[in-house]
Amino acid sequence: MGGVNRMAGIADKMASNQKQIAISEFFEKNKHFLGFDSLPRSIITAVKEAVDNSLDACEEARILPEIVVKITKIDTKKDILELQTEDNGPGIPQKSIEKVFGQLLFGSRFHAIRQSRGQQGIGITGVVMYSQLTTGKPTHVLSKISGEPTAVSVNIGLDTRKNKAVKSEQTRIIWEREDMSLKEHGVQVTTRMKAKYQRGRQSVFQYLRMTSIVNPHAEITFVDPDGERFHWPRVTERLPTKVDAIKPHPHGIELGQLQRMCRETSDSRISVFLRQNFSGVSMRAAKELCEAAELSVSTKPKSMKPDDVRALLEAFQGERTIGGKVIKLLSPPTNCLSPIEEMLIKKGLSKTIDSKFIATMTRAPTVSHGNPFQVEVGLIFGDGMSADKHVEVLRFANRVPLMYQQGGCLLTKAIESVDWRQYGLEQAGGKGVPKGPAAILVHLASTNVQFTSEAKEALSDNEFVFEETRKAMLEMGRGLRKHLEKKKKMAKTREKFELINDILPAIAAKSAAILERPVPDLAGSITKIMSAVICNETTTWNKETKQTDVSVTLFNYTTRARSYSLLVNWPEKSGAEIVENERGGRKEAMGIWGWKIETLEPGEQAVLEYSLSGLEKGDWTETEVFFRGSQDVIGATKLDEKMLVEIRRQEEVLTQSEETSVESETNSESSFEPGVVEGDSAQTTLFGGDV
Repeated sequence: MGGVNRMAGIADKMASNQKQIAISEFFEKNKHFLGFDSLPRSIITAVKEAVDNSLDACEEARILPEIVVKITKIDTKKDILELQTEDNGPGIPQKSIEKVFGQLLFGSRFHAIRQSRGQQGIGITGVVMYSQLTTGKPTHVLSKISGEPTAVSVNIGLDTRKNKAVKSEQTRIIWEREDMSLKEHGVQVTTRMKAKYQRGRQSVFQYLRMTSIVNPHAEITFVDPDGERFHWPRVTERLPTKVDAIKPHPHGIELGQLQRMCRETSDSRISVFLRQNFSGVSMRAAKELCEAAELSVSTKPKSMKPDDVRALLEAFQGERTIGGKVIKLLSPPTNCLSPIEEMLIKKGLSKTIDSKFIATMTRAPTVSHGNPFQVEVGLIFGDGMSADKHVEVLRFANRVPLMYQQGGCLLTKAIESVDWRQYGLEQAGGKGVPKGPAAILVHLASTNVQFTSEAKEALSDNEFVFEETRKAMLEMGRGLRKHLEKKKKMAKTREKFELINDILPAIAAKSAAILERPVPDLAGSITKIMSAVICNETTTWNKETKQTDVSVTLFNYTTRARSYSLLVNWPEKSGAEIVENERGGRKEAMGIWGWKIETLEPGEQAVLEYSLSGLEKGDWTETEVFFRGSQDVIGATKLDEKMLVEIRRQEEVLTQSEETSVESETNSESSFEPGVVEGDSAQTTLFGGDV
């Protein structure tokens, strides 16, 4: 009996020692979850969270971002750094500052299904917590809202037990810039922390450089601890497309989530509940879902039993059907995504990496487990990069650079799955990251990015995202191979042509002088020796007309008459229009224009000239030329008719996707099968070719 009492006492004592901890206290003891696991990494994480907040705030307010990041060494021996970030965003109201900076899991994006940089509400508060933990100092916040004469100045700390901000020295001041002008609106954050600044591939400089690539609308300035100033100017005045929050899709719902939604809804009928709370559910689909789940359409959601909710979920997932037929649901709308777009990826890469060849691609939106996503890639090849090292891999998720855990990231695995040897890069055994003078960019835009950890450094495995990324990589590889083959052929042809034009005229002139006869016409002889059809393309910016001028010349250096159709790509999706096009021609597909060329006799040439309006300088620097005809053309690519059909089909897919986003779900009959990846083809600059 005494033993029983003793054991009961131990149990009571153990129970009394158990306490609930606050989420902030948990992260304080596990700061590595948030990316503060090493001194070099801590400063990068802090910059990332501050810059992400600034970009989000500016974009939501439709303000072109101007961001300044400054790092100062305070105590070298103790590794104490001061980080100051400043933006020109809308500012934060005084009453909201303490929640934004001093309360974990406080945010506006967690429940919203749309593309955004952050969702958890941990970021900047984690920086405040780490600063306080390592230096004991609060974080200083300066916030100015347009229309208010003064700015709020306040020090923010964090009570980790209560997950609550601790304010001190709050006042209002006149915010003056360095040039003595008044700041109209924005936020400045100054914080001290134990951290170490370093240079290299994993550094603040690299993070900001990568950020500038995928945020070409942002102007970013960085002052490092040595006082060196770096500036990445914006290359476009166009802000990212504003995204809309969408309702959850039935294919992405879990049982617990569905139970909670049923409990909390005010809808009195299950059919109304399904149509009002989910995307992709038409009136007909709602009735079919109810029928498959053996529920009446008039059932009250709040009165549903656990087995009823489970039956409804099984109907969502296609486990319950009507006569063996899976219920048709619409795809979720894609206006919740904001891709960078091909032209801006190109401009972003061009301003940080000097090269002549850039191929970019934005895949069509698709769906994984009810969550819309979109993959974008870019490949830059050429001068200024090391040929004997691994290519630079630039990974991004919702416009945020991924700096660490490259080897364990889904995006890297997709790159490694491609045999790059057949596309002109070195790759030992056809595995791993390839080597060569190139950089590969991969961006995932998604409403639900699945990371491997809370620090958001790498993407976890997802078969749909992997397959989309792999397809994009293959297309980029084909574009690179075409580029290298074309350049090689053109170089040989030019060498041969220049050699013939140098030697033959000299021989003819010498022979004519010796024989005292006139110098013969060598055009026919040169044509016979060359025996090739050559295409020469030039794309130049006309600063007077503010247009891009394109000229394509087709030379017939063969002994037979030749007939061709020529096609070119142009950035139609970016709003460019073909003007001053005297030869006319016709649009063959999205971003493809074609002309029928008159028959060219031996020695003749045909010239195509047109201009592109609606572009800025540097937007379009090289035009890909394709041909239809029996004789190969050096400098152009034979048109793959299947690819042309695919582009036309893709155009239809995109058109349907846009219509789905605006039309009433109750009137649409489009189908969407569970687990099926839609939009297998890519919307590209043209077959992954030169840009």
